[in-house]
Amino acid sequence: MAADFCRDVEHLGDTYLVCTFDPAMQELRLYHSNYAGKPYGAFRPMLDDVAVDRTRVLFAMNAGMYHADLAPVGLYVENGIERQKAVTGGGYGNFHLLPNGIFYMDRGKAGVMETKAYLAAGLKPWYATQSGPMLVIDGKIHPAFLPKSDSLNIRNGVGVDRDGKVHAVVSKGPVRFHDFATLFRDIMACDNALFLDGTISSLYIPEAGREDRLFPMGPIFAVVETRPG
Repeated sequence: MAADFCRDVEHLGDTYLVCTFDPAMQELRLYHSNYAGKPYGAFRPMLDDVAVDRTRVLFAMNAGMYHADLAPVGLYVENGIERQKAVTGGGYGNFHLLPNGIFYMDRGKAGVMETKAYLAAGLKPWYATQSGPMLVIDGKIHPAFLPKSDSLNIRNGVGVDRDGKVHAVVSKGPVRFHDFATLFRDIMACDNALFLDGTISSLYIPEAGREDRLFPMGPIFAVVETRPG
């Protein structure tokens, strides 16, 4: 067990670390850059920065794809400010394996929504990050995923279940997209779930002594608590 909120889940012969949070009870945030606008690029600079505000990070995970300069590829909203616009067109790579989607958090609630549906809804959340592809869209597996695909990779993603709880998941070994998606739909009861990234999948879980540092990262999803002054 990595922490009280994490557990191992077996699915179709593979093992996943699933960490579950209730946005109505816990504070969920996104981080990307320091006050000078420099991307953190890793957990440690972010941890040192937020500690100044007496904020303790209980959990963190990479949360979206990024360019070579660590800028988010798609929509990114932090503290209610849209720092990067949504991308709706096609292109190369997993991000553009449409439909892609958006993970958002606001006022004790969280959600995952397909990008065009999100934009049509006119939402203005406090935090949002775009990635792709969607894993599950309104209860249906992404149409491009093949049950017998030989494309295997470490993968991480996020889904919100029917009770509003957020499930942040990282595979412990290489898995195919289809299996990853069915984990969210069939085991975690998430009608909508979003792929975040592959090989760079990284976690910070202090209770487990884990702070992955192998790869740079762009947006960071974090669960925090603020100590009283």
